[in-house]
Amino acid sequence: MSNGYHIVVCAGIVPDPLQTLEPVTGPQGPALRNEMMLPAVLDPWAAHALYEAAHLARNAPGSKVWLVSLSPKAKLQQVMMTIAQKVPFELVALDGPASGFTDAGETAVALARAIQAIPGLDRSRLLVFGGWESASRGAGATLQMVGEILGITDQFQGVDALEIQSDGSFRILERIEGGVHQVSACAGPPAVLGWATGTLPEPPNQPQIGMQNMRAIMPALQGAQPAGLAGGKIEFLEVRIPSVRRETQVIKDLSPEEIAKEIVEWIKE
Repeated sequence: MSNGYHIVVCAGIVPDPLQTLEPVTGPQGPALRNEMMLPAVLDPWAAHALYEAAHLARNAPGSKVWLVSLSPKAKLQQVMMTIAQKVPFELVALDGPASGFTDAGETAVALARAIQAIPGLDRSRLLVFGGWESASRGAGATLQMVGEILGITDQFQGVDALEIQSDGSFRILERIEGGVHQVSACAGPPAVLGWATGTLPEPPNQPQIGMQNMRAIMPALQGAQPAGLAGGKIEFLEVRIPSVRRETQVIKDLSPEEIAKEIVEWIKE
């Protein structure tokens, strides 16, 4: 495609996976203890989507990448100091909660509105990327709803590879059961792709790209509008760390068949 693609990557931020997370019930509902103090990273699945978007844009002249994020802007600024050095993009920031306790439907509406408001966005060239799953909003539904609100019916989830064919169509590898891929074909944009791990490594830090990105990122953060998530659609009865259950038996001289039978019986209970 001579004019390239307009690629919008939906990506939130999440606490660093190495941190211990403790759910608590606060005045506004469920939250994480000391959430604003926890170091944050770009959602790992969404990060893969961003790297794949940048790779596609680099190989399709005329393409452009936007990163749309609904996150607390103070924490988002910290994350952008690192992510901005990875690949070129333009940030569209929404100020709002990034926890997994927000409603996926409300989040999708806010993201879709932000995408529709991007100046100069060409829907005929639009590709919406994001994570197939999420380390916070793990419902696996937000990206699909964004596509539906935008009127995009060609959607692919669990994507590991996107190949551009000579006629401008796409060949897409989607994960399915049994550790194999389903090969899908798409005539072209607009389309929604929820990425799994992709095929690309994390790009190295490039200070020059970081300086170019930050010139636009800082004004975008300062002008971030409140997402306006009303909440209240979901009622959480309890939030807690899953309990650990351990029942150990030391029995000698059991055959593998007998061991398997006992395990099956234990699971059934």
